[in-house]
Amino acid sequence: MIDRHDPSRLPWRLFGRVAAAMAVTLFVGAAPAAPTPQALDHARWLAHASQVTIKRDDKGIAHVHGKTDANAVFGMVYAQAEDDFSRVERNYLVTLGRLAEAEGEGAIFQDLRYRLFLDPEELKAMYAASPAWLRTLMDAWADGLNYYLATHPEVRPRVITRFEPWMALSFTEGSIGPDIERASLAQLTTFYSNPALMSSSQKPDAEALALAAAAPEPMADPDRGSNGIAIAPSRTVAGRALLLINPHTSFYFRSLLHMSSDEGWNVYGAATWGQPFIYQGFNATAGWMHTSSTVDNVDEFAETIVTGSNGSLSYRYGNELRPVATKMITISYRTASGTLAQRTFKTYATHHGPIIRQLADGRWIAFALMNKPVEALQQSILRTKARNLAEYQQVAELKANSSNDTLYADAEGNIAFLMPQFMPVRNNQFDYAQPVDGSNPATDWQGLHTLTSMPSVLNPSSGWAFNSNNWPWTCCGVDSPNAANYPRYFDRTGENERGIHAVQLLTGRSNFTPEGLRDVAYDTYLTAFARLVPPLVAAWDALPQGDAQKARLAGPIGVLRSWDYRWGVDSVATSLAVFWGGTGNTDAARLTALDTAVARLTTDFGRWQVPWGEINRMQRLDDAITNPTFDDTKPSIPVPFVSATWGSLASYPGSRRNTARFYATSGNTFVAVVEFGPTLRAWAVREGGNSGDPASPHFFDQAQDYANGNLRPVYFYPSDLAGHVERTYQPGVCADLKVTSSSVGRRSGQAGFNAAADLDGNGVIDIRDIATISRLVTPGTACP
Repeated sequence: MIDRHDPSRLPWRLFGRVAAAMAVTLFVGAAPAAPTPQALDHARWLAHASQVTIKRDDKGIAHVHGKTDANAVFGMVYAQAEDDFSRVERNYLVTLGRLAEAEGEGAIFQDLRYRLFLDPEELKAMYAASPAWLRTLMDAWADGLNYYLATHPEVRPRVITRFEPWMALSFTEGSIGPDIERASLAQLTTFYSNPALMSSSQKPDAEALALAAAAPEPMADPDRGSNGIAIAPSRTVAGRALLLINPHTSFYFRSLLHMSSDEGWNVYGAATWGQPFIYQGFNATAGWMHTSSTVDNVDEFAETIVTGSNGSLSYRYGNELRPVATKMITISYRTASGTLAQRTFKTYATHHGPIIRQLADGRWIAFALMNKPVEALQQSILRTKARNLAEYQQVAELKANSSNDTLYADAEGNIAFLMPQFMPVRNNQFDYAQPVDGSNPATDWQGLHTLTSMPSVLNPSSGWAFNSNNWPWTCCGVDSPNAANYPRYFDRTGENERGIHAVQLLTGRSNFTPEGLRDVAYDTYLTAFARLVPPLVAAWDALPQGDAQKARLAGPIGVLRSWDYRWGVDSVATSLAVFWGGTGNTDAARLTALDTAVARLTTDFGRWQVPWGEINRMQRLDDAITNPTFDDTKPSIPVPFVSATWGSLASYPGSRRNTARFYATSGNTFVAVVEFGPTLRAWAVREGGNSGDPASPHFFDQAQDYANGNLRPVYFYPSDLAGHVERTYQPGVCADLKVTSSSVGRRSGQAGFNAAADLDGNGVIDIRDIATISRLVTPGTACP
């Protein structure tokens, strides 16, 4: 069993003695003065680095091993910074509410939205009160990033020049759309930029009210979500459980890596840039795939505001008036001249949460969501160590996962579909999909659901479980939970085309192999077009002979009539269908839309008979996080699959981006098939490549395999990795120079001193040498 409160799992006392010894050794000098903070930093960093080994495989993926778990965290975040520091920093600029310091005034309200929920001072206090083992890992996380910056002076952070351990608590869950972003940014901007909306003594104008009361921002599109499938041993040829991991996110949103330690931590998968844990992945005996859930566990409470004679603000709650809490939040932002300026907001909150907007009737909306950073970070880390379903469920009792369904499988043969564990108990007579009356105590949350009271399913008799960001009521075939037995807030979107497709592929099948599960993930059938195209063909059939439109569309209709509703690079029908888009509720509208599609294909490509692979392409010219560049005149790769809108489990929502060809910036990213048994086997691919450096051989080296659905073997065990290592090194250290714990800090003439490593010639192997070495050594090159 896992003891999540046992600090003895990390030998932090030994670590402290090593760091102290390093400080004394590294900075011996004339006076016995206390070491400076910088000296202590350097000693601690080098002590970590000396206990970490990074092996880069033939796809540039880091396999990080540390003596302790803390060493492993230090190394894994260092490796992420090597691959794409700009993405690491940007994630924390967003979650810390500091993006405007880099991107200017346009990001002020995005920062304000985060700062309403994540107060730096509160996070510092939470860090101080965290379990010792967790603080140790957060310390190592900050040390790894700061050591990276110290050894790479050529890297210029946009804002964060020093990472503090408490900052890790700002980003504890690696999903593509955190709960905070469900608060409408447009409405929040309107509310906090219009003083009239923030005082019932002033009457706001109609336009401001209309903006503030606008409908909530829509759910994420169907291509940003994910697929997860778990297959029980009873349904596999080898009698071993299988797991499909297939997140749909913005491209390059996560790093792939493998981290392990001598303390038993051993996990492979996708880490959202900068986080100290694997978000979606597997260890030697268990695996988990998170999919964005359709549950409603983020709520809006409409507060009735009362202004006192002295201007004080209160809100009604039952028969009482409660004071509205206020807090001043100052946002720094970069001006056009490059200097920093500040803007201060007076913000408001009730016991339900921060105020984010106002309704047309004058009531304010308080936004309620999970805000448990310490528990969330613990759960995100500890679940990667769970060896079986019982241990995974024990970690889940922290109830700090709010946005993810989970598909689970393990070597004991267990599979499961699990709901988010943070689920407030609410009165089902109210519709929480809409703002509820905050003045009515009956609308309040009444604690959290137990794990057993939710529509999760363990070891279904169907032998399979899945989720594709659809409702839970079809997750497990005949063993799926019955919606009638649960409150309506357990689903807010319903079924989708991927769900329909998955059920078709999984039902009744008992001969699964890893290859067969891979084929399910890339099945080419498009359920939406199988339903939408026949009425289009029938509309054409109904046209009278001699009709001009009938003659004009005879060729395209002939192609669609004979189509098997499967995508492919050579498929002209796929091109026609996607350009047509299922548009039209009448026969005339359907045919007119096809006319438009044919005309557009002809204009863009010179003919309408265009194979899909000529249109739908993958390209990576730069590492821009927003608005990457695409160019039809430069090399690109054909992608056969299409948007998830049409039922494709493999998602690639390409579109024109000032181009004729289609390119995507989201969709399928990490794809893995894992087989659990006495020995783990896994196969995987990711979009593009693992490095953000356009000059790296691993910037775009997985693109062709990605487009082909060609999953390569995962190098999980040392024997797997043998023969596939491009480079072995310590963080910031060239392995050939043998800068180890026994040589770092050594002075000329002392045993263990390696003169080759004393690059600056000052007679001691110190941080300056490490920085020089790291600048000289790049992946795939020999040590100097």
